[in-house]
Amino acid sequence: MTLQDKSHQQIAPALVRAYALFKKKLRQPRLIQAAMDRLLADPDGYGIAKADVIIEAVFENLAVKQTIMKEVEQKASKEAIIATNTSSIPLDEISQVMENPTRLIGIHFFNPVAKMDLVEVVSSNKTAKDVSKRSCSFVNQIGRLPLPVKSSPGFLINRVLMPYLMECVQLLEEGYSGEEIDEAAKNFGMVMGPVELADTVGMDVCLAVAENLTAHFGGSVPQKLRDMVKEGKLGRKSGQGFYRYKNGKAIKQRMKPTKSAKGKDIANRLILRMVNEAASCLREGVVADSDLLDGGMIFATGFAPFRGGPMNYAKQFGHDKLNELFAKLEAQYGERFKADTSL
Repeated sequence: MTLQDKSHQQIAPALVRAYALFKKKLRQPRLIQAAMDRLLADPDGYGIAKADVIIEAVFENLAVKQTIMKEVEQKASKEAIIATNTSSIPLDEISQVMENPTRLIGIHFFNPVAKMDLVEVVSSNKTAKDVSKRSCSFVNQIGRLPLPVKSSPGFLINRVLMPYLMECVQLLEEGYSGEEIDEAAKNFGMVMGPVELADTVGMDVCLAVAENLTAHFGGSVPQKLRDMVKEGKLGRKSGQGFYRYKNGKAIKQRMKPTKSAKGKDIANRLILRMVNEAASCLREGVVADSDLLDGGMIFATGFAPFRGGPMNYAKQFGHDKLNELFAKLEAQYGERFKADTSL
């Protein structure tokens, strides 16, 4: 396996992280060294011509991704899978510069990559069916769970997740503490609260995805998120986001567990934003059915497993009660809570 970046210096941190991961998982020095020997720094991209699978994973910038894809297509073998790890840019936009756009597939991993089993396999209307099948097979071979989705802004997981995270930022702007918000989400059953999740994903990534989604679907990005990125408070990776971090762990104020009406209101605002976007994705055919959607959200985001995913949770309300709750939230907080027509 080759790793390409602009220089050996820029590849070095990835090798350091890989060594730490192998040391933790493999433990035996012989196995660790064998794994490291299979990773080759390749700043000049010599490995592209021999590769079976090529995955681009640069930051969310369309022009940069297009430049890379144009170069990769020229070097890659005809049988190679050419994939992008973009978290939100539609494949049709990236493939505009390619001679054969049917080759492009999305293979989208989630953070933290070493721990998250689910991988979105993203196909555009142009992607060849054989490429989709082989990409799902590759994801299986590396021990992950492939989730086939249609290319659209944000794909499935990030599109459904982002309104949840944006509502979290809105709550912070209204004066709620990060601890309050995370506690409400965890009481609902989420594996990780949205404040800590946003810090883990990174403010810069959240902002890039949010701007891309609002450009396509409307809405606004909370100013607080823009300010955080401008100030360099990018989350866990920079040592400070909504929380401060010490040795990779969030420093939080201790709170007594509570199931107050206030906590329930916070949870409703967070979860119903997610439910609404999930319903839109189903209606648009981004994912084949509600079971795949629910499973994807559980495995990729830690959605409360015992609630069965956002669509299964929505069914438990019944049509009338659910729409009544959305109408109440819309009247109080605005159009972002307008229920999808499919609910």
